[in-house]
Amino acid sequence: MTDTIFSKIVRREIPADVVYEDTEVLGFRDLNPQAPVHVLFIPKRPIATLDDAIPDDAELLGKLLLAAAAYARAEGFEKDGYRTVINTRDHGGQTVFHIHVHLLAGRQMHWPPG
Repeated sequence: MTDTIFSKIVRREIPADVVYEDTEVLGFRDLNPQAPVHVLFIPKRPIATLDDAIPDDAELLGKLLLAAAAYARAEGFEKDGYRTVINTRDHGGQTVFHIHVHLLAGRQMHWPPG
């Protein structure tokens, strides 16, 4: 896997507005927010895409989702709700090839997105 901007954020080579961190997951505000709250949750160990994940990654992938939910609860979004999204590859809208969960909150979400 190539070195990505997210790997550089994990190593603290590039600054980010970190809002969540544990031993395996980092959460930080998106620089191009698509909602009033837009936080990205990434594994510190890079996995390029969801399709590159293997069964041994199941626990780490679960931790990404649990971290997003814990942050949403801590910020009070559990009552009104929030959206979590994983984009995969080009047609799925993935622009950084280091798997990440988008947490979007703070407004009514619509489907299709927009």
